[in-house]
Amino acid sequence: MTIRKRIAAADRILLSWGAAAGRPGLDRAMQGLGHAADNGALWIAVATGLGVRRDKWTRRAALRGVASLAIASTTANVIVKQLVGRARPAGPPGVTSGPSRPPRTTSFPSGHAASAAAFATGVALEVPALAVPIGGLAALVAASRVVTRVHYPSDVLAGLALGTAAGLVTLRWWPRRLDEPAAAVRPYRQAPASPTGSGLVLIVNCSAGTASTALAQSLGASLPEAEIVVATADDDMDDLFRKAAARARILGVAGGDGTIRLAAGIAVDAGRPLLVVPAGTFNHFAADLGVESAADALAALSRGDSVLVDVGTADGAAFLNTASTGVYVDLVQARKRIEPVLGKWPAVLIALVHVLRTGQPTELLVDGRRRRVWLLFVGNCRYEPRGSAPAYRPDLADGTFDVRMVDGSQPLGRIRLVAAVLLGTLGRCRVYRTWSASSLRVASPHAEPVPLCLDGEATEAKPAISLIKRPRKLLVYRPDSNQPQLP
Repeated sequence: MTIRKRIAAADRILLSWGAAAGRPGLDRAMQGLGHAADNGALWIAVATGLGVRRDKWTRRAALRGVASLAIASTTANVIVKQLVGRARPAGPPGVTSGPSRPPRTTSFPSGHAASAAAFATGVALEVPALAVPIGGLAALVAASRVVTRVHYPSDVLAGLALGTAAGLVTLRWWPRRLDEPAAAVRPYRQAPASPTGSGLVLIVNCSAGTASTALAQSLGASLPEAEIVVATADDDMDDLFRKAAARARILGVAGGDGTIRLAAGIAVDAGRPLLVVPAGTFNHFAADLGVESAADALAALSRGDSVLVDVGTADGAAFLNTASTGVYVDLVQARKRIEPVLGKWPAVLIALVHVLRTGQPTELLVDGRRRRVWLLFVGNCRYEPRGSAPAYRPDLADGTFDVRMVDGSQPLGRIRLVAAVLLGTLGRCRVYRTWSASSLRVASPHAEPVPLCLDGEATEAKPAISLIKRPRKLLVYRPDSNQPQLP
């Protein structure tokens, strides 16, 4: 017998054993579970539950899980089923455990099993603690396809393998963030330790993602000697930080990356250490710094644990993460128009589709050389991975800018870029160029304002912009991690 015939024979034997067992209650429960997972509805519901939480790791897990599911479902249902064309198993007389409406697709592989395994793998890659509950639910969904006799066991095993592979494939274009914080430099003299908040003026920007008056009250209770300032969207944040730095020994900020950027520039100019409490939507700088929560920030403040990190400037305006021009500016502006109605994450996805469809390359002078670009990205320190979209930084004090440019002069540049991102081959794509620098000058060849985003927020547009690196300029609190001493 060929291998295929041996597998078919084993499938029939296993199905006959299941039919002989005769467990109507189990059959009905499994049928209901299988129906719940139709069209990925069960996994979309789980992803929604994870996504509404304020924990960034569960949000990332939800997004990776859904992306994995989309890949697996498309591969199984649109490609593999059409190629194999295996007939569904026939139910024996008297068996009513199967679905009331027989599936119209072919049998191999099981799309339900593929989607279940893909979602579970994607979630587990981001939050390993969810591997057991989500993986157990995925296993039950896969088993239901055999119990209800809509799939052979080999269909389900193949679906599980395909789904697991789909989850792992997402690492090609969306690398997993490292658990440990980025490297930084320990100063000769640590920032002041202040367990009660003495000398600290902390501004809570309640217009940021998760900042609120409740957070301000909680911080005030933990730091009885600190001055807590509650700011709203109507306040002049730049003025608030400058006045706070003038009277503070320690400047503090609770907000997102845009708010932290403003505070950092003023802290550097005033020679004040900065306390960062992550309270935005994405919190990219805080994540790289290793400050995951208010508790982390307060622990570092209590002991005076601190590091020196690099700061970038764009014509004097500080940035900690990135400076970008081109279609990214269009993306930010489109997202801001939609965000008040839909929220930030849905707005980002809708804005991205809009920009890719309607955006056009920009004419720029980059260090005096004329370029036609889709995107010019300048990272404050080297981002990883090198051959894919930038995700995280291994070092916050490496003294360099990470410059990445998407060339708009190449034919079919937009299509080639999207294909390279999806296939994880961005590093070898001809429209994608990268280099390191300590400074960069960007200007318009027509003396028109160059739109610019700093740390994800649109800023004042100017005809020419000088980007300059300021190594080890910001002293910022973070929980102790054995960093190298300054040379």
